[in-house]
Amino acid sequence: MTALRFVVVTGMSGAGRSTALRALEDQSFFCVDNIPPPLIPGLTELLRDTEPRRVGLGLDVRTGSFLEGAHEILGKLSEQGVELSVVFLDCQDDELVRRFSETRRGHPLAPGGELLDAIQRERERLAPLRSRADLLIDTTHLTVHDLRRRLVEYLTPVEGPGRMATRVMSFGFKYGVPVDADLVFDLRHLPNPHFVPDLRPLTGRDPAVAKFVLDAPEAQELLTDMTTLLTKLLPRYEREGKSYLTIAVGCTGGRHRSIAMAVALGAALAPHGRVRVVHRDTPEDEGE
Repeated sequence: MTALRFVVVTGMSGAGRSTALRALEDQSFFCVDNIPPPLIPGLTELLRDTEPRRVGLGLDVRTGSFLEGAHEILGKLSEQGVELSVVFLDCQDDELVRRFSETRRGHPLAPGGELLDAIQRERERLAPLRSRADLLIDTTHLTVHDLRRRLVEYLTPVEGPGRMATRVMSFGFKYGVPVDADLVFDLRHLPNPHFVPDLRPLTGRDPAVAKFVLDAPEAQELLTDMTTLLTKLLPRYEREGKSYLTIAVGCTGGRHRSIAMAVALGAALAPHGRVRVVHRDTPEDEGE
């Protein structure tokens, strides 16, 4: 019989936990939301010799004082041979405020208002769970479909070499550094197409912009250096058991240099594993 697998979905209220649990259910997980952590060991015993072997657990601040012991309880599960993964969903404060305002739902820690204070208190209470997360997903700029796709990629087992999924993400520093990035490279020292009138309306997907960026000697040197470094690091991350790695490359606005470099870096790393290129701050259909 296969090992019992628990995937714990936690994170900020409004960051997409319900969507994530529905995605787990679609992957044949038995899901329990908002379970008090002291009940988890009993659930483990109940399911140890039965089907299903894959369980999704939703944890958030609605469990109140029970949440304080969650970190220790999850640690004991790992010691008992349960295959445990913790997925933490994060989101920028201003986006959380917008989501609560649009849905007109109250924050569990702010029934009477003071939403930003409640978000800060929630971050503090969830810090122990965030620190032990196996996968951190920033949903600020993700659609529901993006979040589901990220989870399915994470949950899908891949046998043999290259089982670690690698994302190369372009982004703009003026919109903030991606909180789920494992490695961040700053491209703001490269020549900027923004100051070329014919190139400014385009994106880094356009061949003219890509040529402008990548033909610069400093860009060629940087791409070579990053490729050399990352081809050494990727197998080491994989050897340590990491199943998902995000490499973020950023310029000022996430429109020109970062997109061109992300595409080139993704192509250079493709022979070394599963690599997907995403552009956080520029819609996929823009500039096509």
